[in-house]
Amino acid sequence: MSRILLFLRLCSPWRSYAIFRFLVTVFLLFRRKPRFLLWRPLSPDQLVSNIRSLGASFLKLAQVLATRADFFDSAYLSALRQLHDRMPAMTRTHQKKVFERAFPDPGVFSSFEETPLASASIGQVHKAILKDSGEILAVKLLRYNIQLQVRVDILLLNIFLRLFQRLFTDQTRHSIESVLRAFTQVILQEVSMYQELANLEHFSQVYADAGVRFPRPYKDYCSDVALVMSFEEGFRVDDAAAVAQLQGGFEGLMRRLVLFYTEQMLVKGYFHADPHPGNLLVSPAGELILLDFGMVSRIPNAMRQAMIYAVKAAYERDFDMLVSATRKMGILTEESDPRSLSAVAESLFDIFDSDQLDARSMQELAFGILNILSDQPFKLPQDVIYVMRVSSLIEGLGTQYIENFNGIKDILPILKQNLTRALGEKGPTIDSFKHELIQLPLTITKARRVIDLADQGDLVVRMSTADRRYLLDHLGRYLRTLGWLLFWLALAFYFQRLQQQWSLYVSVGCLCAAALLLLKRNRQQ
Repeated sequence: MSRILLFLRLCSPWRSYAIFRFLVTVFLLFRRKPRFLLWRPLSPDQLVSNIRSLGASFLKLAQVLATRADFFDSAYLSALRQLHDRMPAMTRTHQKKVFERAFPDPGVFSSFEETPLASASIGQVHKAILKDSGEILAVKLLRYNIQLQVRVDILLLNIFLRLFQRLFTDQTRHSIESVLRAFTQVILQEVSMYQELANLEHFSQVYADAGVRFPRPYKDYCSDVALVMSFEEGFRVDDAAAVAQLQGGFEGLMRRLVLFYTEQMLVKGYFHADPHPGNLLVSPAGELILLDFGMVSRIPNAMRQAMIYAVKAAYERDFDMLVSATRKMGILTEESDPRSLSAVAESLFDIFDSDQLDARSMQELAFGILNILSDQPFKLPQDVIYVMRVSSLIEGLGTQYIENFNGIKDILPILKQNLTRALGEKGPTIDSFKHELIQLPLTITKARRVIDLADQGDLVVRMSTADRRYLLDHLGRYLRTLGWLLFWLALAFYFQRLQQQWSLYVSVGCLCAAALLLLKRNRQQ
């Protein structure tokens, strides 16, 4: 009965209208439009209040949107970043129901603190002592009925998107759909403690030698609504007073943090997708401790290599390589204006070259680049957004500890040192030169093969997914336009041949419709 009542409350008219206003605001801000029918976009404060009223799922969605500088301007981004994932603890009744479901034998713990150490939108963490061994543990309990709430919210979002679909351009639809796909994937992972357990175990294996500590899971006591793990002592990474006491200070800590995320995103492609100071502790000995594995994702190998080449191109001021990398990443298509791309590339090269940029001027440059791109057919793939979230974490920590911190200037030298390793290269050693020399005859043979295929007309050129989609979409629009044009012209010719006065008017009307179709097509181009 309680689940039925929850479903009815989640689908209530006032809540459905709040979701509608949320989506209208996102649509209008992304398209830079002042209004949609009777509705204007919510102000930054109204948007934040709207998200808070919608609950846990939309708080998580706001975390994804808070990095989308292609959707929102600086005022909205600043407001969204103030949204914290902290929420009041569950009621004692709900907490008891979840605990009884997770632990049918309540005697498994000799002590269980009912007041949680931390309470977020998806779950809350309690401190406990294991009865058999006396070990201190952290127990993460999923919120009561959160799985149902998340699935209903995803259903409602998809229903509204289908209603809005005809209003979206292809670019808008692909961008908004990519955000919701990423949100759906992430939040469904987070509402399963079994999935978080699997993420924690796999992460611990992949990064066993990374110099970072992870909680140790106790599998025998875990369930789909509870994750039991070792209790990790430490202070938050943004605790300036404690960090100042560490040997090596902030600089040493920052270097280890950047190296760890470089390893995740550019080398292994398997990464922690929820980077914020609450998930990063530092032990008294100075060891980094990573917590909360509900949001873990993979970067496809092609995307990972494209990111690496984008960094390499910016260092080498190679415009062609930069454009090629951004196209492979799906950010740009063939329709993009080369002159605008050249201006963006010069801005990026200035960022990489300048030693005088502070965080404020970096932000101004970033928004300047996005303003240039706003008229271009571009989108930010979710994998790139994850990189931006990591960058935001490091930028935020840097500005807290170092005046005029420039993340690009301080972080990218570390990335540059690891580019060859990320690409799987060994560097310019004698062995690599020998290898290239041995491979030279094979390279010449391959080049000759390409020339022969081109000469015979059998050369096949592969396109990136984004460019292929762009080409097919535009071809489809051209064919639809041609079909309608032929239809109206055929009707005009048919009615003209009837040689009746009324049919002549109809024939002229059909010709006007064909002319309007051509004018509309020319305006779109």
